[in-house]
Amino acid sequence: MPFTGSAVPAVDTERRLVARARRGDPAAFRGLFEQHSPAVWRFLRDLLRDEAAADEATQETFVRAHARLGALRDDTRFVSWLLGIARHVYLESRRGQATHLDIADEENEPLLEAARPSPTPEAWLLDRELEGLLSEALGEVREERRAALLLRIDHGLAYEDIAQVMGWSLPKVKNEIHRARLQLRERLAGHVGTGGRP
Repeated sequence: MPFTGSAVPAVDTERRLVARARRGDPAAFRGLFEQHSPAVWRFLRDLLRDEAAADEATQETFVRAHARLGALRDDTRFVSWLLGIARHVYLESRRGQATHLDIADEENEPLLEAARPSPTPEAWLLDRELEGLLSEALGEVREERRAALLLRIDHGLAYEDIAQVMGWSLPKVKNEIHRARLQLRERLAGHVGTGGRP
């Protein structure tokens, strides 16, 4: 995905950006937003199954992250900490709790557009029927289990990081992801060639 927005010096690592953002540097926080908002948006879109709701929840996630940067204990775990906040925003929206989701401010629209990943060539080549089947099958997986699976597959998080995001023990993470994969395989078995993995 091409980098959009103001350039952040290449020498800035994620840890340096987090440290600068903690000191109140708005350019550093914008750099973190631009770097991580596409992944947060995809995670929330896959959970909420609604792009507009994902836009709002992504913004709320970053508003909360900005307000709580001081609570981050390990700068190297910024992504899992951020996805944990996204998960809480998602859970609150599912419970019908009121959250501050105000994206009407036109000033924030370019940030939301940057959060939406542009389609890859692979996405265009995917068979529409298989996409629909996979989406339907994912929708049948219990919400928390689906979230753990998406963190592993779509976001590449280690099991330890997923445990931190979900607030689960490591064995529970492995068990839930295993069960989610089995459920998807069972659901897709008749639609995918034998010997292949969905």
